[in-house]
Amino acid sequence: MSRIDLTAVAPDAYRAVSGLERYARDNVDHTVLELVKLRASMLNGCAFCVDMHSRDALAAGESSRRLFAVAAWREAPFFDERERTALALTDALTRLGEHGVPDDVWDAAAKVWSEKELADLTVAIATINVWNRIVAATRRRPSTDE
Repeated sequence: MSRIDLTAVAPDAYRAVSGLERYARDNVDHTVLELVKLRASMLNGCAFCVDMHSRDALAAGESSRRLFAVAAWREAPFFDERERTALALTDALTRLGEHGVPDDVWDAAAKVWSEKELADLTVAIATINVWNRIVAATRRRPSTDE
């Protein structure tokens, strides 16, 4: 059971985060966006978001094989260079350490993403991390319905 309903208790905050979400959807390649959302949600242990984003990706035509491989993306041969750098950046931003995002991760991404694309990708990764933290705090759980 959820602790609180953010949409009812803090609707302006919910709308603000939803605005970031819309921006990310409008500016980041859909396939990459779903991979990033799924990866961050896995790292954060957000069952609700893992369920939602895997379902969304499947509905959009993503293969289950690639979705399962997101958990071990470094070893999986299913991702292209842009997807790999997006996943590496997701790992670095989600597990943000004392020294921030390592230069090698950023530099690799900057080689295959334009400055604007990299900015948009950064916003998308930050946004899913916000959602994961909201869901974790409120204890929202996925539905058991198919």
